[in-house]
Amino acid sequence: MNAPAELARVIASQPDATLGYKDFSLGSFSFRRDEYFVHIGWKTRDGRPMSHTLDAGNYLRALMRDVAWGFFYGWVNFDDVFGTVNHYDSVDLYAGSFNGTMKDAGIDLLENFPTAQIRATFEAMLDDWTNEAFDPFSAPQETGSPYGRKSGNNTAKITRARELAKRCVGLKGDLDLRSDARGAPINRAFADVPQGEPELHPEPGFENEVHAFNLFGFLSRSQVTWNPSFTSVVKHSFMCPTTEEHILPIIHGNDRVEWFFQMTDEIHWDCGDKNTGKPMARVIMKAGDMAAMPAYCRHQGFSPKRSMLLVWENGSPSLVYEIQKGESPEIPVQF
Repeated sequence: MNAPAELARVIASQPDATLGYKDFSLGSFSFRRDEYFVHIGWKTRDGRPMSHTLDAGNYLRALMRDVAWGFFYGWVNFDDVFGTVNHYDSVDLYAGSFNGTMKDAGIDLLENFPTAQIRATFEAMLDDWTNEAFDPFSAPQETGSPYGRKSGNNTAKITRARELAKRCVGLKGDLDLRSDARGAPINRAFADVPQGEPELHPEPGFENEVHAFNLFGFLSRSQVTWNPSFTSVVKHSFMCPTTEEHILPIIHGNDRVEWFFQMTDEIHWDCGDKNTGKPMARVIMKAGDMAAMPAYCRHQGFSPKRSMLLVWENGSPSLVYEIQKGESPEIPVQF
């Protein structure tokens, strides 16, 4: 068996005779779900068995983002105990390692896995544990219940491809604009958003160089929440707008500075220390506000109604290492 196939091997049980779900294991971690909860088990460094329980719906929403984002930039905390850290060719899986109390008590565990290995396990778990009525990418009002015994699957919804422009949305040969024909109707919350596109009159020969599109119209047709797309890319500068409703399913720990521009409505952010979870700030952003999350924080957002948020990311692959070496700052600006 070649190396990639071996890394993609998933260790899973047969479906439970009563509940219908499979159990999974990865390294020293075990995963089991029942009708309401997900149970994660591990052994501490001195051999003590530990376990942690999460709401099944919350777990699947977080797992959906971790899989869809390719483990994202830095930390994806499912809650204040369990999560992943992306090293871009490998991923740390941990329980309690960034929880100050559990770390001090010595009951935490962190293990590193090749990205292909953890991705295969997480994808299989997401597919097996998501029932046909539940879409973990949708707002709670737009989907069914995640609870109960196994009932079918929703593979089509959990394998949506992220929409990533190479240069800019709508350019020839690039990511198409959203439309009814593309299966992207206007969301219920954005029925009043104008759908007209700007007029362009480029000089002959510059038709593929002068471009504009209706960003609000594009976002009004988003079928998912808390899932940034790339709408424009300039070298390592990524504009990643998204629509947000209810709660960001993860607590994101930054490995670089992240800028937010609140375009509509409002989002409330809880910010804490990345390593311990100690609370640091409460940020309430209303339309027109800008904020930046420094590389030493973790944050989780709460959007009372569906809103539009523009996230700016510096996608430089070397930036995280420059910050670790002290060559780039952890903060967005100094006064």
